Order: sequence, then C-alpha cells, then structure tokens
Amino acid sequence: MKTAELRSKFLQFFESKNHQIVPSSSLVPPQDDKTLLFTNAGMNQFKDVFLGFDKRPYHRATTAQKCVRAGGKHNDLENVGYTARHHTFFEMLGNFSFGDYFKRDALLFAWEFLTSPQWLNLPKERLLATVYAEDDEAYDIWLNEIGMPANRIIRIGDNKGARFASDNFWQMGDTGPCGPCSEIFYDHGEHIWGGPPGSAEEDGDRFIEIWNCVFMQYNRDENGNMNKLPRPSVDTGMGLERVSAVLQHVHSNYEIDLFVNLLHAVARVVGVSYSQDMPSLKVIADHIRSCAFLIADGVLPSNEGRGYVLRRIIRRAVRHGYKLGCKQAFFHLLVGDLAKEMGQAYPQLIEKQTQISEILQQEETRFAQTLETGMALLETALEKDSQSLSGEVIFKLYDTYGFPYDLTADIARERNISLDEEGFEREMAAQRARARAAQNFKANTQLNYEGTDTEFRGYSERQSESKILALYKDGEAVEQLHAGEAGAVVIDFTPFYAESGGQVGDVGYIFTGENRFQVLDTQKIKASVFGQFGEMLAGSLTVGDAVTAQVDNDIREASMRNHSATHLMHRALRDVLGTHVEQKGSLVTPERTRFDFSHSQPVTAAQIAEVERRVNEAILANVPVCAQHMTFDEAIAAGAMALFGEKYGDQVRMLSMGEYSTELCGGTHVSRTGDIGLFKIVSESGIAAGVRRIEAVTGMVSLQYVQQQEELLKAAVAEVKAQTTDDLLTKIAAMQTHSKQLEKSLLQAKGELAKQAGMSLLAQAQPIGTARLVVSQVEADSNALREITTSLTAKGDNIVVLLAAVNAGKIAITAGVSKELTKTVKAGELVNFVATQVGGKGGGRPDLAQAGGQDVDQLETALAGVADWLKAKAI
Repeated sequence: MKTAELRSKFLQFFESKNHQIVPSSSLVPPQDDKTLLFTNAGMNQFKDVFLGFDKRPYHRATTAQKCVRAGGKHNDLENVGYTARHHTFFEMLGNFSFGDYFKRDALLFAWEFLTSPQWLNLPKERLLATVYAEDDEAYDIWLNEIGMPANRIIRIGDNKGARFASDNFWQMGDTGPCGPCSEIFYDHGEHIWGGPPGSAEEDGDRFIEIWNCVFMQYNRDENGNMNKLPRPSVDTGMGLERVSAVLQHVHSNYEIDLFVNLLHAVARVVGVSYSQDMPSLKVIADHIRSCAFLIADGVLPSNEGRGYVLRRIIRRAVRHGYKLGCKQAFFHLLVGDLAKEMGQAYPQLIEKQTQISEILQQEETRFAQTLETGMALLETALEKDSQSLSGEVIFKLYDTYGFPYDLTADIARERNISLDEEGFEREMAAQRARARAAQNFKANTQLNYEGTDTEFRGYSERQSESKILALYKDGEAVEQLHAGEAGAVVIDFTPFYAESGGQVGDVGYIFTGENRFQVLDTQKIKASVFGQFGEMLAGSLTVGDAVTAQVDNDIREASMRNHSATHLMHRALRDVLGTHVEQKGSLVTPERTRFDFSHSQPVTAAQIAEVERRVNEAILANVPVCAQHMTFDEAIAAGAMALFGEKYGDQVRMLSMGEYSTELCGGTHVSRTGDIGLFKIVSESGIAAGVRRIEAVTGMVSLQYVQQQEELLKAAVAEVKAQTTDDLLTKIAAMQTHSKQLEKSLLQAKGELAKQAGMSLLAQAQPIGTARLVVSQVEADSNALREITTSLTAKGDNIVVLLAAVNAGKIAITAGVSKELTKTVKAGELVNFVATQVGGKGGGRPDLAQAGGQDVDQLETALAGVADWLKAKAI
C-alpha cells in the first residue's frame, strides 16, 4: 500500500466512525500558544478543547497532521540520517474524542483498522500491546474483548524514576491533561535483533511502536496533584511513515515509496549514485520536507526562535551535500520533487513552490562561504589534535562562523572525534539562558473561573448594562473589590474587546452609582470569557451587582481606525509587492498600527508612496465595512484571507471593505472606510531575514505627524539659511560638497604622515630567508594602512608587510607583498592567516589584501605568529 493511500484510508475509516475530518494545522502554533516551538503532535490544535477553553461543534475528530521535531524539548534532529525511523518532519495520523468515547472504543477502533481485511489486514500474531501497570481496564479490554493473548499484553509501570513517570503514562508537560496510554507494537520478526517493550533489549529494531492510544483522565496541577477530568478524552497517534514501512514490507522508513523517490532526486541533484547505505542522502531527503513545509507555513531563516531552527536544518542539509562532493547550490532544486510527491495532500507546496525555492537558494548561497571557512578552521584544529575538539574551538565555529553545534557534532561522530561538550556549554551558558524557551504546557491558572461564559456586545455597543459574575484580587476570587485595590472583573455582557489578533484590549469604566472601576486592559480568561483588568477608583463592587460597562469611545475609535487601515494596507502591499507578502505579526493600538510581513528586500520610497496612495484611495471611496458570520470553508471560498498565526474555529467572521479587502477577523472596525481619515506610513525596516516591518498612523495622529514633519522641514530651512523649502536641497548639496573637499584634504595629509611613519617601520624589518618582514600594530585608519603598505612594498622586491590597527573596537588589517615575491607568498593568504584568528576574514590581490576582525584580545598573538607563517613558506 502506497503512503498516500494509507493516509486516505485512515481518514476514511474514522469518518465512517462518525469522526469529523479536520485539516492539518500549521506547523507554527497560534500566537497565543507560547509553549510550543513547532506543532509536534496531532493533538496540539485541540489542546484548548481538551482543557475546556474551546468548544467545537463535533465531539470526534480525525486528522493527518504534519509535525516537526527539531527544536526545544522535542528534538530528533541529531538522530536523523543515523537511524531507520527518526525524522525532523513526519505525519501523525490521529483520532480524538472530546468527552465522547473512551478506552474501549479507542482500542477497538485501532484494532479494527489494523487487522480488518477491509482496511490494513495486518497479521494479528505480529501485534502486541502495552498498558500502564495500574490500568486494569485497558488490560481487560485487550485480553477479554479483543482477544489478545496475555503473553502479548505487557504492563509497564513507573520506569522513569517517579510516580506516574512511565513510558505508558502520557502528559503534555509538567502540568495539564494526562493519563495512562496503551501502545501497539509490530513485530518485524526474529531475524532482527531486539526485545519487546520493557525488556533489556527494547531499544532494538524488532518491535516497533506504530500506534499510541492516550487516555486523558487527569489534570495535573502545579502542586503535582492528579485531579480527575470531568470529561475523560482520547488522543491517539499513528505514525504514517512507520506503518507505511510495515505495509510495504521494508524495515526502514527511508525505504518506503515516498522516501525512495526523494532519495533518487537527492542523488540526482548532488551528482551521486542512489544508495540506501548513504546517510547523507537520507539527511537531505528528510530535511527538504521539514524546510519546505516550514517555509510554506510562514517560517523564514533567521538568528532566533523558529527561524534559527529552520536555518540549522538547511545548513545541516547543505553540509551533507558538501560532504557528498556537491559544492554548488543544490538543496532548492528538490522543492519540485517534493511537491510532486506530497503536493496532492498538501497543495501549499505547489502554490508556494517558487517562493520556497528562492528562500532556500538564498540561504544555501549565503552559507556556502561560511561552510568552506568553517571547515578549513575545523581541519586546522584537527591537525593539532585529531582525537578531540576543544570547547573553545566548537564555540568559535558556532559564534564566529555560524556553525551550529549539531554540524560540528555530525562531523565529529563521522570521524570518531570526541567533543569537549562541557567546555562548549560553559561558553554557551549566557546565550542558552537567553534562548531557552519554556516547553511545558500549562493550563491558564491566572484566574480560576468556572462560571458561565460572557457575551461580547462590543461590535454594536460601547455601553452595556451588565451583572458582575466574578471579582479577582491578586489572582484570587473575592466577593468584593474596594477603592484603591487592583483586580479583575468578569461581567455577563461586555462591550470591552479583549486583546486578540494583534489588537489591544479596550479600556474604560465599570460603575454603579458612585462606585467606579477603571478598566486598564481587557484579556481573555478563556475562549468565551473576558476579564476586565484595572483598579477600583471609588467605592466598592460586589459579585452580583448590576453595573454599567462603558468603553472609552475615543480610544476605541482610534484603535478601529488603525485596525481597518491595517487590512487595507495588507491588500495594498500584496498588490504592490506581490502575493508572496504574508502577515508575520501585527500590533494595533490607539496610537498606530505595526505590521510585519514577508518580503526579502527593503520597500522602496516609490513603493511606499504607492501603498499610501492605494490605501488613501480606498479610504476616500468611503465604502461600507461589512461583517458576516459563516463557516471557515465558506469564507475561504468567498475569497477571504486567513491570517498567519491566527487560530480559527469552524465558524468565522469575514470582514469585507468593498473590493479593497476581505479577511477573516474578529476585531473591531470602522463602519465605513472614510472614517479612517488620513493614512500615513511613518517607518519601514527589516526585523529578520525576509521579514519587514511597517508602522503607520491614521486620523488625528496622522495629521499631527504631518504637522511635525512640516515643522522639522521649516527648522532645516532656517538652519542652512535657505530661502525656501525648494532651495533646501541645493543648500545641503553645496554643504556636502564642501565637507567632502575638506575630508579629502585631511585624508591626503594623513596619507603623507602615514608614509613618513612607514619609513621608520622599514628600518625595523625582520629578515626571513630572502625576504624582509614588516609586521606591526599602528595607529591609522584602513585607508592609511593601505597607503603605508603600498609605499613599503614599493621600496624593494623582497618585502612582506602585515599592518593592523584598532579603531572603535574593530580591527583593520592590511597585507602587502613585493610583486617579485608573489609567486611564493600571497597577500590574501597572509591577511586571512591573521584575520581568522581575530574573528574576521578578507581578501584581495596577491600583492595587496585587506581584512577586518573583532577579537582585539587575540591580535597580539596573531601578529606574533606571522614570522613563523612566513618561515614555513621557505623563501
């Protein structure tokens, strides 16, 4: 059975069991989920459902979920290419019950799908099961209802050193839903080494886990207490690649149809013969999947967070291509092959094929020089000690040359070289402390609210008559709030918009009579429960009080203008720059809108002007802003744009502004585009590789901005004594010309002084063989260094010069060689010998080369080694 057929059959089976087929979620978790680096399991998109924070119109679901495990707590990166079943990207097939069926149906469903002739028809005698040692209910289902022999049902207890710490007790993290699980294993046969789970030989490859049924029946709190869930649920996962291997009668995941085709493609683009015995081919084939899918879901290479993990994976793939002898860019050429294999199941691979290829090509081209330089430094270090690599060298490769630790570890493993991991960790301690992300999923315990949901009326009302449902002080529920106390208020009907989708929460007041609470922020406590946070200004409020909730209208209006303008700007950016533009984040406040988007180069002044023109044209059209509620699929079919990083339910709110914009959005907006007023972009900048940021203002704020710019212009006219604003540029140009003339004269004077200083250096030249060596640290800028060097090498046909200077913490280095000596001594080699020791690099002609560096502490040692370097040339 082909991989694509297995994926389809799984979904069809559970659809026949009244499960809703839910599309795979993005590999990038929603913005409000700070606990995950990447989607790493099928249940991730249902976490809030399991916790009771979210409700769905179905109680059973099934998915084919794309997953990445390459960073944070769940990281399989270092094993990829060395084992038969580790991947950075994989597909998890799952079925889920949200308080509907439990253990019995979950196990019966799994058994039917695996063994029924209508479905997979796996031999029953090849399957065995594990259960948590205390889970008699699951054991009894396997033994008495399914009929599995007792000797193939294995109880696994607390085998990880603590209560409930077991291979068969699953938990999201330190806190949250958890419970026992039952795993199904496939026996590949006696000819393969390994023992059953729980045995001393369990790490062997004979018995392979293919399905895990998790029975979530507890919620572990922060004190470690196990509280029973009111509605026990089921979360299962079956590895697509693992089961494909079983069905295709191969032992390694890399031998299934999907991977074999990709491996052939890799062999083709790197120029080697296909073989299952080449780990580097497997690494590249695996990595093109994770990289392409991550980019398709909006992740771009960068130096932090998800972008850094993506960059590591790309560089690891490129390094393995380099190892196979491929020195030119190749990785991006595989995107088309991947789209051919998986594009039918995941159309975004086809839709974004060009964009993915361009991003990969840029990244691997950028890394090419880094790889070559880093490999040269690594080889140099191994010449001194071929058995081990010091932590200092490992860190230098990482910190100076951008060599991820796993690349160095890969190379060391291949060559049987030991790594000084402790030394590296000492060097990395500061960076690791900053970069370490929390990976534990915790329920929202800030406010423990168990009452009825609140109803948001803020789309049509700015003031609502409400009743207080709950009050909080210092995070704890209280009956009353008194003057001077800070806290939170939950009311049944609220006009206050809670922060979401980039728009900040509303502010205002909640009051009854003289009792007044100032709302300083509004946040969601749960999906349908809003908390108004602030301070009691006068009197007191009591749970059950009838109150008036009033939004600050001026601030709300300002936020709405900026939010609606953001939608228009998003559309204008796509029209002006291209449809590759996708939202990467936003912040809408009463003062301005900040919009991050994918684009690989700065937006030009002309493009900014065109975006402003288009947005203001839409504003002047004064078209109605219309909101409609419909299903997600209906909205997408109507042309709505779903924003990156947002989490959508089955029912969505589609916001339309005539022909100018149609997006899914739950925020508050103006009634007509004309309400926005003047739109003005105030800044544009790059914030990461391939990500730009625009900030813009609207309404009265934009008028104030224009007036401030006008005042600055008038001040500049007065400062340069121009007659009019039209005369300003002429005056500035004349002043710049005069300034450049003065700088030129100053440089000439410095050059003459430098040449005179150089003559004294020549008198101190050190004889090395037939050459005379001048090496020194001097006080001069890079231009003066060049002048001194060329003047010295012109004084004879046997002179070698290496000069360095430190200015503002940066090192400038210049090397020069008399032309007669360039056959044996190259200035470029000499300058790089010094530069690599001080964290830099450079180049130039054989007779003259320049470089830079940063490690001032190493400069003296680097200069001291020049004489020995020259002696080795045997001149």
